[in-house]
Amino acid sequence: MNSAPLTGLRRRRTGSLLGLVAWLCGIAFFLPVAWMVLTSFHSETDAATNPPSLGASLTLHGYREFFGAGTGVSPWPPLINSLTASVISTLLVLALAVPAAYALSIKPVRKWSDVMFFFLSTKMLPLIAGLLPIYLVAQNTGMLDNIWLLIILYTSMNLPIAVWMMRSFLSEVPVEMLEAASIDGAGLHTTLLRIVAPVAMPGIAATALISFIFSWNELLFARVLTGIVAGTSPVFLTGFVTSQGLFLAKVCAAATVISLPVLIAGFAAQDKLVQGLSLGAVK
Repeated sequence: MNSAPLTGLRRRRTGSLLGLVAWLCGIAFFLPVAWMVLTSFHSETDAATNPPSLGASLTLHGYREFFGAGTGVSPWPPLINSLTASVISTLLVLALAVPAAYALSIKPVRKWSDVMFFFLSTKMLPLIAGLLPIYLVAQNTGMLDNIWLLIILYTSMNLPIAVWMMRSFLSEVPVEMLEAASIDGAGLHTTLLRIVAPVAMPGIAATALISFIFSWNELLFARVLTGIVAGTSPVFLTGFVTSQGLFLAKVCAAATVISLPVLIAGFAAQDKLVQGLSLGAVK
């Protein structure tokens, strides 16, 4: 008896089941975001009802409050601070991670596994454990409430994971291309920019997006080490929790606006992100 049709049927059923599970997981992750966006268009009275009302009238009052219509407090300085710290730290991470990953994946570096473990070990220290020493150093050097302090911290925090990711991506670059470039007399700078970068662009995009997200969402250091001048958008978001209570519609509106840059960046680079993550997983 030929078992090929039965095997194919089982595979199709398994694929359909996995697809259904994937859709359910996607919906489960998307529902809180959709609920947050919907609540941001409700009034505070409708947002506070229990159970919440789906058919409540929509309003832009929460967004007007976020942009300072009632309080006069502008969200643009924190948003600009977050964008500055995230973009510059991401560029610095890429500038440091790509050459490091190139050396660990392509060039013959001895005991490269020990080096990779050292990078990973830096992520084992809880952030709260290093907060007090960093605060004292920043206080003694006059770097408190300075955006460049956050840039340095975000670069050092994201660099280990970026090196790990980029090494996996650069391992897929064909060695023959590098050998041909070396025969033609290309130096390291030319090889990285004209040979490695175009081939590994999906991996670079994935690493850049993850570094940007980690920097944009960071709250602990920004909350303790900044004040009025260098406060970021997550710090600004915590200001909506006041002694008067939690205004749910206004908080949801603020969270929606603050999440937009990450969502836009992810949507714009989604093809390279998926391709890059898949490239790093295939050996």
